[in-house]
Amino acid sequence: MKKLLAAVVVLFLVFLVTRFYNLTLMPIFTDEAIYVRWAQIANYDASWRFISLTDGKQPFFIWLMMVVMRIFKDPLFAGRAASIFAGLGTMGGLFFLGLTIFRSKGVGLLAMFLYLVYPFALVYDRMALMDGLVGMFCVWALLFEILLVKTLRLDIALILGMIIGGSILTKSSGLFNLYLLPFSLILFPWFEKNVARKLLLWLGLAVIVVVESQAIYSILRLSPFFHIITEKNAIFVYPFGEWLQHPLRFLEGNFKGLWNWFTVYFSWPMIGVLVWAAITGRRYWREMLLTLVWFGLPFFLLALFGKVLYPRFIFFMTLPLLPWAAFAFFKIYCVSNKLVYALVKKSPLFAAGFLVLAGLWLYTDWRLLTNPYLAPIPESDQDQYLNAWPAGGGVKETVAFLEQESKKGKIFVATEGTFGLLPAGLEIYLYQNKNIEIKGFWPLNDPLSEEIIQKAKLQPTYLITNRLQATPEKWPVSLVSRFRKGVGKDFLSLYKVN
Repeated sequence: MKKLLAAVVVLFLVFLVTRFYNLTLMPIFTDEAIYVRWAQIANYDASWRFISLTDGKQPFFIWLMMVVMRIFKDPLFAGRAASIFAGLGTMGGLFFLGLTIFRSKGVGLLAMFLYLVYPFALVYDRMALMDGLVGMFCVWALLFEILLVKTLRLDIALILGMIIGGSILTKSSGLFNLYLLPFSLILFPWFEKNVARKLLLWLGLAVIVVVESQAIYSILRLSPFFHIITEKNAIFVYPFGEWLQHPLRFLEGNFKGLWNWFTVYFSWPMIGVLVWAAITGRRYWREMLLTLVWFGLPFFLLALFGKVLYPRFIFFMTLPLLPWAAFAFFKIYCVSNKLVYALVKKSPLFAAGFLVLAGLWLYTDWRLLTNPYLAPIPESDQDQYLNAWPAGGGVKETVAFLEQESKKGKIFVATEGTFGLLPAGLEIYLYQNKNIEIKGFWPLNDPLSEEIIQKAKLQPTYLITNRLQATPEKWPVSLVSRFRKGVGKDFLSLYKVN
């Protein structure tokens, strides 16, 4: 027991080191700027605790950031730290998931280790986005759904209801935890005595889970902006009525895109590990089938109904596969054949084999921690987070410049955009500076807004553009500095209004 506890503590400590190291190395991302700014506003004004609903986003992650902001001063660091703490919860859940599914503490420990080095997790544990918290709830929901079908206990049902309620308070994709509840019956003891009575008991407990989770979610109805959630979901997923007009038109393209992102993050060698485990671990075929359903069904439905897709949408789906992969490595390590046992367990061969199979993971981790611009992650994520207009390259430098200029007196800052990276990326750092007035403009028309020109006559005035890569020649502005977005072709530009 002491060795187990020591191993868990070491894994948690290494996890914290890898997650906090160079935490702000990646520039702030557009959605991060929005979420962090929401958390700041909600933190200082209780009447805006549901502010995320104004954009159709559930508020639980914003509430978590509000708490963490009281610990760390840097708002971006605090927002990303909230995801790190969620990742700790995911890691702990994977230990118990591996222990419960495969009845082995070793599998649980290996599942924790795989999460530690999983590049997909390393990316989203270090970003102030909701997806890490969604993943945590997914792991714990799967664990308690398994416990529910095995124990048929009321306390398990009540805890599961709270977990699922928290998941759908975080993001709409948390509803998958509820939709997948009936599939836990794959583990139901169908051939034991009193099957009918046990099945009725499970149905009653499942109803409790559904009612409790929906009751928790219903607190969002207190906000007049609750209806915007449905409108926002329709941007990313086809509503059923709209989907019926072209039911299979986008399935192939969506599936190929999602599968490509999955293979880049999970890697083909690790997919091969899953296949090997399925072949050799027939004793646990029901458990493996359940984890496959938890990955495959949401994956297929997202491909079927998806309208606007990003790699982060499939992150939570991949987490149930980690205990499966852990079981494969554990089986290699503890194989009963004496010859293989001697070759593997009593030599460095096992470690070498793991390095070969997980080599792509470890290389990607190293790049993410030292130079993320060279990390082999999907191109969609490279563009969004590092190289294209949604990335926040130049924000940190612009903030430093404006703070220095504000020491000389009041200044006015006009930004291209009223929502998103600009102006939120500036506001999270400068909102308390009384010498800086920030105002967003959208769109930036030609000629330049008369309000900006009039401000320039009264005080130093700056214009910051992000999506606009060149200003019209007639604009009375002079370039102060341009900041390239990673290795891409986009720039964030800072101008002085003459």
